[in-house]
Amino acid sequence: MGEHPVVVARVAERQWHALADDRVVGRGDTSRRPDGRIFVSIDAWHGAVFDQLAEAMLADLPKPLYTLVDETDLDLTSHWERAGFTTRRREWEYLVPTDPQVTGLGSAPPPSDVTIVGVGEAQEGPLRELDRVIRDEVEATVGWQEMPAEVLPLPDGVTVLDPSKYAVAAQSDGYVGLLRVAPVIRQPRIGLIAVRSDQHRRGIARALLAHVLGSLHRRGIETASAEVNESNGAAMALFERVGARRASSNLELVLR
Repeated sequence: MGEHPVVVARVAERQWHALADDRVVGRGDTSRRPDGRIFVSIDAWHGAVFDQLAEAMLADLPKPLYTLVDETDLDLTSHWERAGFTTRRREWEYLVPTDPQVTGLGSAPPPSDVTIVGVGEAQEGPLRELDRVIRDEVEATVGWQEMPAEVLPLPDGVTVLDPSKYAVAAQSDGYVGLLRVAPVIRQPRIGLIAVRSDQHRRGIARALLAHVLGSLHRRGIETASAEVNESNGAAMALFERVGARRASSNLELVLR
């Protein structure tokens, strides 16, 4: 930074600035996920400034701490590793075709006792009830921390922020599966596919995917994106069977 020393200061509860000659030359901040984990990020042009910000932030924050990096960004990954972070898991981003002739999902009907309810048509009460059941099932097995790291920060007690983004699989007595779609311009993002544990291996997730991708295709959208934890073999197999291809990967790093 030339002749000007860098000073790091905590300027808010979740924000730090690195200053040189009264200019901001780096920023650090934190965010808390709904599962309670703290994720940190640092934006600095110079490696030395990154190191100073990291040192100050890590001294102030309770551990464990987490961060998310693009696996191809070797410089950023090395900065975090220098600060003591190690890789906890990898998330693959898939590009998913929507054309039924490509995906092979044109003939993927749901089971005879299940009806697919399109995006934006689900009833809010039953949807929230299913979401709570699925979250409890996930937490009792692998843990919600194994879900994709980039999730919306929800207010306390709220698990479905926008019901209009969901398609659901319905039985006569309630909902048994859901798929959430974020309407990103040109390339919608499939944020979550989940089926109640007592309804697994019946083709419900495949039927939900067929319905949503088919709807996107009819709207002229050629591909969607999805992020999958590499340890989730079932989800990876589901997407790869329909012709999805890996486009990039993110690493979740942890400092314990």
